[in-house]
Amino acid sequence: MTTSPADDTSSRSLLAVDAARARILDSLAAVTGWERVPVRAALARVLAEDIVAPYNVPAHDNSAMDGYAVRAQDLASDTETGLAVVGTAFAGRPFSGIVGPAQAVRIMTGASIPQGADTIVVQEVARREHDVVFVPPGQKRGQNLRRAGEDLAEGSVALAAGRRCGPAEIGLIASLGIAEVSVHRRLRVAILSTGDEIASIGRPLGPGEVYDSNRYTLFGALSRLGCELLDMGVVPDRPDALEAAFRDAAQAADVVITSGGVSVGEADFIREMMGRLGEVAFWKLAIKPGRPMAFGRIGGAVLFGLPGNPVAVMVTFYQFVQDALLKLMGVSPLPPAERFPVRADFAMRKQPGRVEYLRGRLQRSADGLAVTLAGAQGSGVLRSMSEADCFIVLPEDCAAVQTGDMVLVQPFNGLV
Repeated sequence: MTTSPADDTSSRSLLAVDAARARILDSLAAVTGWERVPVRAALARVLAEDIVAPYNVPAHDNSAMDGYAVRAQDLASDTETGLAVVGTAFAGRPFSGIVGPAQAVRIMTGASIPQGADTIVVQEVARREHDVVFVPPGQKRGQNLRRAGEDLAEGSVALAAGRRCGPAEIGLIASLGIAEVSVHRRLRVAILSTGDEIASIGRPLGPGEVYDSNRYTLFGALSRLGCELLDMGVVPDRPDALEAAFRDAAQAADVVITSGGVSVGEADFIREMMGRLGEVAFWKLAIKPGRPMAFGRIGGAVLFGLPGNPVAVMVTFYQFVQDALLKLMGVSPLPPAERFPVRADFAMRKQPGRVEYLRGRLQRSADGLAVTLAGAQGSGVLRSMSEADCFIVLPEDCAAVQTGDMVLVQPFNGLV
C-alpha cells in the first residue's frame, strides 16, 4: 500500500465509501495459526477446517410427529381404517417387533420407524378405541417420516471452514459427537486513544479535558468479536510518545486501532507517524461522520486511525473495521450487510458529496414500518447511538429527505 495523489487533503479527493471498503478488504488475508479447543470454548471462534459428519443425521429413519406407525397399503382410500395397536415405540426405545398387515404401533417423535411401517399418522387425526386405532382416509405413503441422513449424510460437510461459531453451530458440532475443533487463533488487537485533552476515567477532569469513551466503546465491540485485546491507554500528543506507543503496539498485535489525531490539525501526528513508520493507503473519506479515517500498516500490523468524535468512531468501526477484522479472523464468506428501504418519519437537508450515517429508531404503525431520528445527530453525541436501533444511510447524491420518502436503513441487530 502506498500513498497516492488521489488521497491528498483536497475536498475533491475524498475516497468513496464503497471504494474504501473494497481497498481495505482486498488488501487483507486471514492470520496464520490455529489451535484445538473444546466445543464450549469455540463460541465466537472461526473454524479452521471443515466439520465433517461422521455418520448420518438423523442416524436412522424416525418419526417427525407423535402418532401411529402404519403400512400405507393397509389404508383404505375412501373410508376409515381400523388397525390393531400392537406396541409402542419411544425415542431411544424402539419397537422390537414387525408391523404386520392391519397393525399399527404407537410412536413418539424421534422414535425409530418400526420394521414394516412406512407411514406416520399424526395422533390428532387418529381415533383410538382400546387397542384399535381408526385412521381417516387421505393419508399419504411416507408422510411425517425423517429419513436417515436427511439433515446430514455421512461424510458431508456440516460446517465449512471460515464459519464463525454461534450457539447453533456449537450445538450442531456437539450433535455430531465431536468434542474438539480446530479454530483460527484469536486476532490480537491493540487500542489506544490520543490527545492531551483525553482523561482516563477515575480521576477529576482538568480544564478543557474530556473523559475517554472511545477505548471503552472499542473494548465492547472487540470483545464481542472475540479478539484478544491489548489496551495501550491514552497517549499524549507528543511525537516521541506516539512513536513509542505505535512501535510497541505494532510488535505485539495484528491490528492497531487508534482514535483521535487523524485530522489536519497541527497536533495531529497519527497520519504523519503512519507514513514514516509504515504505509498509508488513504486517510480521508466521503462519509459523515468520520471523514478523517486513516488506513495503512505499521510493520506487520494493520492500522486503523479512527476519528476522535465518539459517534464517528462507532460509524467507521462498523462500516469499515469490523468486516476487516472478521476477514483477518478467517471468516469466509463475510456476512452481507443487511439494509432495506423504510419510510422516513422526519425531514432534513443534507449536503451532497458524502454518504451520511444518521442514527435512527425503527417504529411500526398502522401505515407500516417507519424510521425517525434518534435524538441530536452531532458526531460527539454518543447518546444518539445508545438510543438508536439502526443507521439511516443517505447516499452521496442525496440533498434532502422529506417526510414520507423511502430511505435505506441498516439495523443494529447483528451489526452492533
